[in-house]
Amino acid sequence: MPNHQNAYQSLSSSGHSVSWQTVTTADLSTLTTHRRSATSSSSAALSSKQSAVELRWENEGWTAEGSLGLDNAQFVLRLSASWTVQQCLLFRDLEEPDLWLGTDSHGRWGEMNGAHRTELDGCTDIDFVNTPFTNCIPIRRLPLLVGHSATISVAVIDIETLGITKQTQQYTKVSLNAWRYFSVASNCEVESDVDEFGFILDEPDRFQRVA
Repeated sequence: MPNHQNAYQSLSSSGHSVSWQTVTTADLSTLTTHRRSATSSSSAALSSKQSAVELRWENEGWTAEGSLGLDNAQFVLRLSASWTVQQCLLFRDLEEPDLWLGTDSHGRWGEMNGAHRTELDGCTDIDFVNTPFTNCIPIRRLPLLVGHSATISVAVIDIETLGITKQTQQYTKVSLNAWRYFSVASNCEVESDVDEFGFILDEPDRFQRVA
C-alpha cells in the first residue's frame, strides 16, 4: 500500500455511520464494560453523551448529520466528494439553524444571509470540540506521506455562545493508521488511531468509539 496516499477505503454510496462516547478518565471502566456487555440498560445510560454521525452521498458530495453530545445540539456539514467543507449548519433548540455558514472552498466564508465573515477568511475546515468527527475530515482529505505534516486554519465554533474563532491546527501522519493533531491556540497535542475508513477510533481521555 503506497504511503503517499491516505488509501482509506471508500465509503458506500448507501451511507455510513459512526459514533463516539464522550468520556473522562472516570468513565473509561464504564465504557469498557459497555463494550463487553452491550446491554440495553448500559446503552441507554451512555447515549446522552454520545456524538453520532450519519453520512449520506447525495448531489455529488457527502452530507454529514451529527449530534454533539450536548443537550439537543446537532450539526449538518456539506462536504465535496474530496472532503472539502462547503457548508455548516448548527441546530440547538429550534428547527431553524442557529448558525449557517458557507464557503466558496477558497477560504472565503459567509453566513447564508449574505454577511461576509472576513475574520474566517483562509479557513479550510470547521471544528467542534464536542466531536472527533471534524478531525476526520482533514485526515481523509490531506494527501500526506507518513511522517509529514500539514498546517491548516480552522473555524472553531463554540456551541453555547455561537462564537467562532480562527485557529491554526497541524496534522501529522504518524503511520498509515495513526495521526497526531496539534492545536496552536491551546497548545494541545493528541495522537489517535484511525480505522480503515480514516475515522478516529479513540481519543485519549476524551472520546471512545462505540459503533
